[in-house]
Amino acid sequence: MAERLKQLQSQLGPVSGNFPSGMFAGQTAIITGSGQGIGAECAKLFAKDGANVVVCDIDQSKAEATVKEINESGGKAIAVAGDVTSQEYNDNLVKKAAEFGNGKIHHLVLNAGFTWDAVIHKMSDKQFDAMIAVHNKAPFMLVRAAAPFFRVTDGENRTITTISSTTGVNGNAGQINYSIAKSGVTGMAKTIAKEWGPKYGVRANAIAYGYITTRLTAAKETGGFAVYGNEKVAIGIPGASSTGAGNAGLKEIPLQRGGTPLEAAGAIVALASPLMSYVTGHVLMVTGGRNM
Repeated sequence: MAERLKQLQSQLGPVSGNFPSGMFAGQTAIITGSGQGIGAECAKLFAKDGANVVVCDIDQSKAEATVKEINESGGKAIAVAGDVTSQEYNDNLVKKAAEFGNGKIHHLVLNAGFTWDAVIHKMSDKQFDAMIAVHNKAPFMLVRAAAPFFRVTDGENRTITTISSTTGVNGNAGQINYSIAKSGVTGMAKTIAKEWGPKYGVRANAIAYGYITTRLTAAKETGGFAVYGNEKVAIGIPGASSTGAGNAGLKEIPLQRGGTPLEAAGAIVALASPLMSYVTGHVLMVTGGRNM
């Protein structure tokens, strides 16, 4: 434990003056759903601070676009595209990440997901099962596959961040499937923290986002969609404006605006950094003050 604290202190640098860049230097981060939105911004932030970044997305062209931007900016990234609900894909993802990271993996950001809304009495089994598969079973399969790279005692900074939502904390009409799934990943983070914290020093946290301006909160009428199996699923909020979900969205947010993908990604990177070395098992609400 003492050796781990020394390593964390060296990563932080001096407590006065400017914080050093490169807090993730030599570390490897896997970010699922990082071809666009919050995931892409997260990948770029990790890379900017020195991490070797593995960009994962079901859309290969989007994953490669994120990687291209990172590498052209002086960072290091590779794309491993595929379906996170496949165990074969998760096993291959871990293999490629370990090769890229010289035999080590330090950070998992379990970000991939989408919404498939309906009120309770009209929700199909397929809609319900899809949310559990994407938001719960998929990250579980990746964590299980990556276990040999986290259950180690080398004292290096290792974190797992699950992405939840205020819907998972407070519930939301029309989203019982998403609410249940997002509640599940908070329990996932806390369980990982309790199992892998005592001996291995792994920190696991969840982030519950409020209104972030992504494709999931854009107007449904714009035609955005997610791909699940062979099906295109329409996403977005009917009649949403660019500033808040429906007419009441802004009024409920003390900061009077939605959050940006970059602001959302910043919370992930902050939790993964050694600046948060004593924070684990926590659910961070990133909401602009909504539902405080």
